[in-house]
Amino acid sequence: MGPLDTLARPLAVAIHDAGAANMLIAWAAAAKNPPDCVWADGPAKALWAARFGADALVEGPEKLLDEAACLISGTGWASDLEHTARIAAAKRGIRSIAVIDHWVNYIPRFERDGRQQLPDSIWVGDSYALQIAKGTFPDIPIEVMPNIYLAEQSSNAGKPPENGDILFVAEPARSFWGEDLPGEFQAMRLRPHPSDPPGKYDDWLSAHDWATLDRSPDMAAALQPARWVAGMNSVALVIALEAGREVICALPPNAPPCTLPHEGIARI
Repeated sequence: MGPLDTLARPLAVAIHDAGAANMLIAWAAAAKNPPDCVWADGPAKALWAARFGADALVEGPEKLLDEAACLISGTGWASDLEHTARIAAAKRGIRSIAVIDHWVNYIPRFERDGRQQLPDSIWVGDSYALQIAKGTFPDIPIEVMPNIYLAEQSSNAGKPPENGDILFVAEPARSFWGEDLPGEFQAMRLRPHPSDPPGKYDDWLSAHDWATLDRSPDMAAALQPARWVAGMNSVALVIALEAGREVICALPPNAPPCTLPHEGIARI
């Protein structure tokens, strides 16, 4: 029995960004029955459809919540979808659970255009996130749930190879940090972030013929040939750490400090 089996049915899911979507997809796969209705867009839509097909997918909060007894949603930055679903659930008196998949920016995850909409409870995936969330939301029940996604990916990566390569896990920095290049280009084998547009790194790769673009279907496959994994603040670094790789936060000196709280990540 997985975490979703504890929730009232019909169960509605609202997801956009890849982080919480990956956690929810792993929980859905472990559940006795999958969620009844899913509103997904962006990277999450492709991830959900690849795993379960599109039968449960709907568009909009009305169709999502028509018969729902409970909503579980991601907390991504790249869309209003999850925020909109939480607002609609609150108006209907439907219990709302939010999944936080990272370790930064907890309050802004629940705010759009000056409006805050908090859930009834929050699920996180480890003790680091639990401590941060409790300090940020002292009046909201917060629970640590088994991070099945992280466990599966790190296990499937296998042991680190003795003569492995370097994998750089990219992510949008959303800042130039005072330089002429976006932060992600300042910081091998390069793995794009799920939210990166196609072709984003083509010019950079053309100028660095020693580097290649990783096209593995998931993090486990991407990690298999890697001994070292570098990146900025990506969840992928935490998966790599769990998989026994040597992990480096490669944020340049002019960038803010690494926000990942996990011991074992080397800083440069």
